[in-house]
Amino acid sequence: MIEFDFGAVLAEWPLLLRGLAWTVGLTLVAVPLGLVIATLGAWARACGATWLRRLVGVYVELLRNTPFIVQLFFVFFGLPSLGVKLSPQTASLIAMTLNLGAYGTEILRAGIQAAPRGQWEAARSLALSPAQAFLRVILPPAFKRVWPAMTSQIIIVMLGSAVCGQISTEELSYAANLIQSRNFRAFEAFIIATLIYLALAMLTRRVLRWAGPRWFFGAGATASRPALWRRLAGATTGDRHG
Repeated sequence: MIEFDFGAVLAEWPLLLRGLAWTVGLTLVAVPLGLVIATLGAWARACGATWLRRLVGVYVELLRNTPFIVQLFFVFFGLPSLGVKLSPQTASLIAMTLNLGAYGTEILRAGIQAAPRGQWEAARSLALSPAQAFLRVILPPAFKRVWPAMTSQIIIVMLGSAVCGQISTEELSYAANLIQSRNFRAFEAFIIATLIYLALAMLTRRVLRWAGPRWFFGAGATASRPALWRRLAGATTGDRHG
């Protein structure tokens, strides 16, 4: 008869808590950096010069068509051969950031290319620079269009941090594996880790749903804009529906 002993795993709660802290910490740093890369990459793919579009396209296709663990191993094991030695945590952060940046570039590019032509024309008619038009007029609606897809990708990257334990990053899956190696309660250890990942993913989705309208689009994100930007957004919206 099989007997389960979850108490033996829960008794190691400091390890689980440390692993959870590393998972959350890596995600909190990788996501903003990845979104910055995604924004720059999406602009380059949608509006940049031909050579720049091709260069970013190579980066995007390379990372979207290779496994995350291979990217992680390249950063951690490959770069030292070029004289770049990184800690497991730094290598994990770089790999997660670049991975989110590549996928986020394509997601955000779709939102940018869906922008009505009237938005660009209205921005030019008010003598806005290309950077001002992109950041103030085009980007917020683009984020709104693709935010559900971007949210899912952020969660995928967070859950993908589980493979970072393969290079000794002390995240949650590493902690679960360490616990089961001590008490041989593999089933219980990974069931508890699975439940923690599930709760973390659900919480992250709720946080991103709250953060999107406040930081990237919507009333909260536009509250601090000058009246010119708000008037322009209203004018282009009216042009689209007219």
